[in-house]
Amino acid sequence: MITSKQYVVAAGLGSLALMIGALGFQYIGEMPPCKLCYWQRYPHIGAIVISVLFVLTGLRLLLPLGALSALGTAAIGGYHTGVENKWWQGPTSCTSSDIGGLSADELLSQIMSAPLVRCDEIPWSFLNLSMASWNMIVSLFLLGLWMRAYNTR
Repeated sequence: MITSKQYVVAAGLGSLALMIGALGFQYIGEMPPCKLCYWQRYPHIGAIVISVLFVLTGLRLLLPLGALSALGTAAIGGYHTGVENKWWQGPTSCTSSDIGGLSADELLSQIMSAPLVRCDEIPWSFLNLSMASWNMIVSLFLLGLWMRAYNTR
């Protein structure tokens, strides 16, 4: 019989694997993340911390927080997928190329300060699904692990 601790370890390792994959794409694959990519990472970091805390303390109160982390990153991944597929508009700071109102100096400063990584472009896909889509799918599976941990003794 699988214990709640084992489910939590699996969920935490799943989030860790997704973070390692994201960092690999960023630093090895030279694909800088967009704003929504960063937003998807934060709940995974939270889930990793929560899983470690649960393993150390056994505090069952942490399990719903882990589930919320997985649900949160899945929701952001779903939103990002919609932005990539032009189903809806994303944050203007990462989908818009509107430069109206900027002076030449401001525009030059903006260009020189950071690479422009658009949230509405798909830099990589597998089986016709983007990284955001895969994050959503895997995170929903991780949500199931967190929920199973809560319903197991």
